Amino acid sequence: MKKQVALSWSGGKDCCMALDSLIQKGYEVACLVTTVPKELGRTFGHGERMDMIRLQGEALSIPVHFIECSYETYTEEFVKTLQKLKDQFKITGIAYGDLYLVEHRDWGENVANAAGVDSLYPLWSKKEDAVSLLETFVHSGYKAIVIRVREDVLDETWLGRLLDESFLQDVQMTTICPMGESGEYHTYVYDGPLFSKKIQLEHAEYIQLETTKKLEFKSYLLID
Repeated sequence: MKKQVALSWSGGKDCCMALDSLIQKGYEVACLVTTVPKELGRTFGHGERMDMIRLQGEALSIPVHFIECSYETYTEEFVKTLQKLKDQFKITGIAYGDLYLVEHRDWGENVANAAGVDSLYPLWSKKEDAVSLLETFVHSGYKAIVIRVREDVLDETWLGRLLDESFLQDVQMTTICPMGESGEYHTYVYDGPLFSKKIQLEHAEYIQLETTKKLEFKSYLLID
């Protein structure tokens, strides 16, 4: 019997690569977990609407479990949720899409320990491996679009760009981590090998936030 795990899910390329890797290694991803600030109804990670995450879950045929929390209760609610999922789905572990930031890994391992499950890091690598990880994604068959940029490092011309060969070349000319591991840019995955349907994104507009700029789609739907 395959090991059941939950996967921390932001909607972007890293968690999608983690999902693909887990499935190739023979794990069963029982559910995706996404944290949302109670009052906003958007994701903590990328400020994405919950509906956009629900669509991904539907396209992937994996249930999405939203963890409602605040900054103060973030860790506590994450642990509580994992304990519930352990009973509900019989999960034995929680997987994360982190690449090389040790403090992120420490947090994830502590949360898993507190909940009594294993922590898995299918993409864990070295900082200098970021280019080859991005290359792997670009050639993976998954389709992702840049939906948010940190304005201190990237301007709005990066918004709406697809993660393709030209993105791969151009990002290497900048000073940022090619994978955007420090939040320099965020992505949204809308199609790929594990998707049974494609998510069609239409009518984009720019939204100015405190230190970032975001691409917001007014309409989005699943198509065969």
